[in-house]
Amino acid sequence: MAKNASEWSKRPNQQVMPFVDSRIYSDEQIFEEEIEKIWRKVWTLTVHESELPKALDYRTLTIAREPVVIVRGPDSKVRAFLNVCPHRGNIIVRKPAGSLTSAEPSGNVNNMTCMFHGWQFDAYGNCADIPRCKAGYQDRLTKKDIGLRELKCEVAYGGFVWVSLSDEVEPLSSFIGGAFDIMKSEIDTEALEVFHYHKAFIDSNYKLWHDTNSEFYHDYMHYFNRATSMMQPGYFERRYTPYDNGHATVGSMEVKYEAYQGAASRVLSFPGMPKNGWKMVDLFPGATYNIRGSSLRVDTMTPIGPNKVLIEFRGLGLKRDTAEEREQRIRDHNTIWGPFGRNLHEDLLGITGQGVAMRPGTEARTILHGRLEEGTIHDEMGMRHFYEEWARRMGRQPNNPGSAMAAE
Repeated sequence: MAKNASEWSKRPNQQVMPFVDSRIYSDEQIFEEEIEKIWRKVWTLTVHESELPKALDYRTLTIAREPVVIVRGPDSKVRAFLNVCPHRGNIIVRKPAGSLTSAEPSGNVNNMTCMFHGWQFDAYGNCADIPRCKAGYQDRLTKKDIGLRELKCEVAYGGFVWVSLSDEVEPLSSFIGGAFDIMKSEIDTEALEVFHYHKAFIDSNYKLWHDTNSEFYHDYMHYFNRATSMMQPGYFERRYTPYDNGHATVGSMEVKYEAYQGAASRVLSFPGMPKNGWKMVDLFPGATYNIRGSSLRVDTMTPIGPNKVLIEFRGLGLKRDTAEEREQRIRDHNTIWGPFGRNLHEDLLGITGQGVAMRPGTEARTILHGRLEEGTIHDEMGMRHFYEEWARRMGRQPNNPGSAMAAE
């Protein structure tokens, strides 16, 4: 029945019908706390090593509002630094990607150069030059006293570069735990390579995108999935498995691609991947690995505001692919996730609508996470598990975020 205002705002019994309060998606103070308590404290999935194929290649990005540059050194090691000059706090590297082998107009080849005053830094983070240093600073400051802020950085789990702003962050292997056990052979047996990249700025909260990746009940939105998966044997038996730190995985099934007109079975795969298989790993606080037979899609999220998120999408195959195999993987990828694929734009439309309905300033709403199906595919345990970790780190209950949690 339709509800009046009092009936509409009445909250269900959390023990009977789990829910979260929509303010966790729209409240400015909560968003600022997330940046400080979560995004500045954990490991963040960034670029792939194949996007830095040669020594002195670099990529720039942002983590929790901090500008970051990732560069492959002359020793082939990948390092991450704050992209901030210690002189006057200016951004140093301004291009999104490139090579230090091409000198900036104000600097020298092989160095990162701040355009403001020409201070230069090498790929190890050391200060390489301070113009007129002796004249201005005498012996009070030398190049040895200056260096970039190096960040925790590891290359792991399919060749991705993981970065943390915190020096006290736990080891990456401890943070991930067993979440990649389901996908270990597929992503770590052979080197992977990015063949597709695009990004989207969406007027929605980052958690709404992660929510969508964390549940399959929304497959009703995807005709492709309904035809090739939901109507096939084994779909509803597929299970979620939760892991420490808010991560979760989804088991494999055989996708019947031929059930969709114009589609066909996947000829290619990954080491250990069942033919036409489908596996997912969802990572707290905002990344997803999604393998469908012949292509791996990896989503990363950069929160910009309570109602703005940058989502980056990468498609990957095996580095050793022949030209013909790579072309096939790209075709397979694009039928679902590329610019003319079936699924991705539908997911983006879904969270855009949520962004409109839960933008900052809207009234608090009840967002249901209450499907209980014994951990199978339409159980919303992926979202519930995520918000248990969110609550632990934030010290707030997601169903009543205005009240702090009692100390344990």
